Amino acid sequence: MSTRFPNINPNSLHFSHFFFTIFSICLYLTPIITNSRTIRTITSPSHLSDDSSTTYLWPLPSEFTSGNETLTVNPYLSISGSGNGGNSVIVRDAFARYKSIIFKHVGRSKFSDLDYDVGKVNVIVHSSDEELQLGVDESYTLLIAKSNGLSIIGEVTIEANTVYGALRGLETFSQLCGFDYGTKTVQIYKAPWFIKDKPRFAFRGLLLDTSRHYYPIEIIKQIIESMSYAKLNVLHWHIIDEQSFPLEVPAYPKLWKGAYTKWERYTVEDASEIVNFAKMRGINVMAEIDVPGHAESWGTGYPDLWPSSSCREPLDVSKNFTFEVLSGILQDMRDIFPFELFHLGGDEVNTDCWKYTPHVKQWLQERNMTEKDAYQYFVIKGQEIAISKNWTPVNWEETFNTFAEKLNPKTVVHNWLGPGVCPKAVAQGFKCIYSNQGVWYLDHLDVQWDGFYDAEPLEGITDSTEQKLVIGGEVCMWSETADPSNVQQTIWPRAAAAAERLWTSKEAAPISNTSETALTRLQYFRCLLTRRGVQASPVTNFYARSPPSGPGSCYDQ
Repeated sequence: MSTRFPNINPNSLHFSHFFFTIFSICLYLTPIITNSRTIRTITSPSHLSDDSSTTYLWPLPSEFTSGNETLTVNPYLSISGSGNGGNSVIVRDAFARYKSIIFKHVGRSKFSDLDYDVGKVNVIVHSSDEELQLGVDESYTLLIAKSNGLSIIGEVTIEANTVYGALRGLETFSQLCGFDYGTKTVQIYKAPWFIKDKPRFAFRGLLLDTSRHYYPIEIIKQIIESMSYAKLNVLHWHIIDEQSFPLEVPAYPKLWKGAYTKWERYTVEDASEIVNFAKMRGINVMAEIDVPGHAESWGTGYPDLWPSSSCREPLDVSKNFTFEVLSGILQDMRDIFPFELFHLGGDEVNTDCWKYTPHVKQWLQERNMTEKDAYQYFVIKGQEIAISKNWTPVNWEETFNTFAEKLNPKTVVHNWLGPGVCPKAVAQGFKCIYSNQGVWYLDHLDVQWDGFYDAEPLEGITDSTEQKLVIGGEVCMWSETADPSNVQQTIWPRAAAAAERLWTSKEAAPISNTSETALTRLQYFRCLLTRRGVQASPVTNFYARSPPSGPGSCYDQ
């Protein structure tokens, strides 16, 4: 019978709940456990060395304790699942992935099987429900202790309410494992470890723009995989824009004539594969169809969607056909994307050519509408279509800035133009996603890592009820100057800085007085990414994705 931690209450994660567990460890284990939450600067990072005062975990857990013992990990490490979801395919596949990462090096160890301290990972998952939606419980506890016959727990135990919490625990465990080149073994320093962790925000996203440049599905999968290492949990897939329409839409099969070429497209099966791949890593996919602007590519297959040959966007607001096509797209996409949020864009809409197109101008006059009224009409009608298909609409902030009182109350306002929008949105009862372009746009290559790290999604919001309406934030990888050759270097490691801001509590990772320790840990995480095959750029270069300035250690760049 597996030893169990006390049940995790996601609404009340107080350290005192685990007092007797910690007391038992203190009683039976030799090392004295020291609180490692306050991190101190060291001059040169080491590979999770046992004499390091820095905790090399990213994002940093909210609460943890550690000791001073080094444990060896058996290369034949096994998993034991229990609870209603402990034997889930999601958990077992994740364990296999992390095992291949942990034991990437192969060497002739001097240890026999009996000499290893850690040989099993016990995973306890209470719920069998694998539905992945906004706010799914991602909390977990992780205990790593030497199995010496005295400990009442022993070895490695991850406990979570859901399989997605277990995934986060496995990621943390993998970061605690390091290969020792002297003994040719995988070791865990500063054991025993006790970690109790949960995300600060439910929505921790990365936008990927596949319209300005096409990304093969294998590249998208690589990006999703790397997102899981930083505990990001939403891929905002900006699939379509004015430049190209690469997605297959069975209801309107000519739409993807708007792709750059016939080789730069995504089939329905491709999109479903990406969604399923992401789910196995605890990542939702939020699709975006940006309307009524940013939609010129729609008319390549269906020219009637253009107001005229010289007015190709915004889409023709005067025709029922426009909304029939939009409804058909959303219906087909509903079969692919189960996530409850759907992004309808609504940004940067220049309505000038509507008033210069005779039939649109007439339509406006007959309804006594201005172009601004028509913009509002289009956005609201798009929201109604999305809601009818059981989606919660997300719109860029221009819609809120222009006609907040007309938006559906379910609307999630997506900030991007600058600071101050989320405070206004939540004050009016809307939910908000923070993506201030001044600090969280990855294509802004002159925004360094600390700009990403020091950004605060709750800036200017003091009321606790309103703070809860900020569901999280998102870094944005617009692709005007990025493609498969440099996208990972542009994303990482700066996206990780935002990921910690979104995951870790402010108490555990305050913005003030943490630059040096955060930098040391981020440099280590960047090297961890490169060891895992992610082409992450040096942390400290002035311009993102630029190469190293000269010879040197990965840990000093």
